[in-house]
Amino acid sequence: MAYFDSASSAPLHPVARQALLASLDEGWADPARLYREGRRARLLLDAAREAAAEAVGCRADELVFTSSGTRAVHSGIAGVLAGRRRTGGHLIVSAVEHSSVLHAAEVHEAGGGAVTQVAVDRAGAVTASAYAEALRPDTALACLQSANHEVGTEQPVAEVAAVCREAGVPLLVDAAQSLGWGRVHGDWSVLTGSAHKWGGPSGVGLFVVRKGVRFAAQGPTDERESGRAAGFENIPAIVAAAASLRAVRAEADEEAVRLRELTERIRARVPSLVPDVEVVGDPERRLPGVVTFSCLYVDGETLLHELDREGFSVSSGSSCTSSTLTPSHVLRAMGVLSEGNVRVSLPTGAAAEDVERFLSVLPGAVAAVREKLGAPTTTTVAAVREDTLVVDALGRRCPIPVIELAKVIGDVPVGGTVRVLSDDEAARLDIPAWCEMRGQEYVGEEPVERGSAYVVRRVS
Repeated sequence: MAYFDSASSAPLHPVARQALLASLDEGWADPARLYREGRRARLLLDAAREAAAEAVGCRADELVFTSSGTRAVHSGIAGVLAGRRRTGGHLIVSAVEHSSVLHAAEVHEAGGGAVTQVAVDRAGAVTASAYAEALRPDTALACLQSANHEVGTEQPVAEVAAVCREAGVPLLVDAAQSLGWGRVHGDWSVLTGSAHKWGGPSGVGLFVVRKGVRFAAQGPTDERESGRAAGFENIPAIVAAAASLRAVRAEADEEAVRLRELTERIRARVPSLVPDVEVVGDPERRLPGVVTFSCLYVDGETLLHELDREGFSVSSGSSCTSSTLTPSHVLRAMGVLSEGNVRVSLPTGAAAEDVERFLSVLPGAVAAVREKLGAPTTTTVAAVREDTLVVDALGRRCPIPVIELAKVIGDVPVGGTVRVLSDDEAARLDIPAWCEMRGQEYVGEEPVERGSAYVVRRVS
């Protein structure tokens, strides 16, 4: 089985396993106690903090360990907003942030705060100028991920941090996806990370607040972790997290070169092996091991099952899955195709032979799904009949509306239109994306009694 979903959770690094087992015997006691076992646990905790701080590029007393990366994000956003409440209640986030950031923003807005979402380009990247335009006198905090978790696009953190610093606004960076590859550059104020993203154990998050940043911990606190993360420290897991971060960093430069070559192989060959595919994300500024593409006329859940049967574990941001009824917020913000979405995120040590085998089985898997759904082929020829056609896809889910559109576009003359009736949220994204891929004109969306009518004009 080839595991290609390390962006969700990386396999436990061998160094993490060794450190975890060793510290189970030494780090079980309360590090706040002064007897021998407590002092031993404290030494382990302090050493782990020093190692993690060195990897992040901060002071040891600025870093605490939390129960998860999500908890670190929630604590960071709530704490800085509370600490800077005299400045105002305005929060800035990008449209493609991890759900932990967006959920925290929703809570802030529900409580009376203001939130601005900064748009991204088709590659999934923000610009520093967009953040500069979003800043207001009452802006208390800005948030920006270091790299996107779904498409791998790296963000201009240093440039955005400089803009925020000039305005006196702290920048919180969610570095969960990139921290294993290197430090986050720029004058950021708060940083979060998650150990299971770089091969550490789950249940350990990093939370850094730079000196001088106004911060007020929210909720009940205690004396542990500088009052910023309540509860008894999981010292064995923390030691393993720090040890694995140091280990992956030592391998990062060499491994990044190797994984970039493998993902570039996928980016280049998938469009030639599988028709009607859109590779998404920035082709240059991206994480080494992540490549994402979307396939027209494909049910995402069925495709993932087909690949699983072939021995590949991959992820999807498609709306056509059992876990979501709407497209990925990342793909929607980018304005790219969402149906049949596949994210390949290669773990450290991924074999080139597995990548080649993936490329060999992918065309057959996609073709099998398309055949089951009755999708059109590139050789389909239709007779011209009417200037306007109406496709009733109400009550039918992705990718059926696009499949039905593709089947009939040839039935209208050049200049004729097709009106696709759909109440599926994914159609709002996928029909315009289909038009761009197929060289047709997307006229727009019109309200109907149920759902919307998506109007497409045949150009060629």
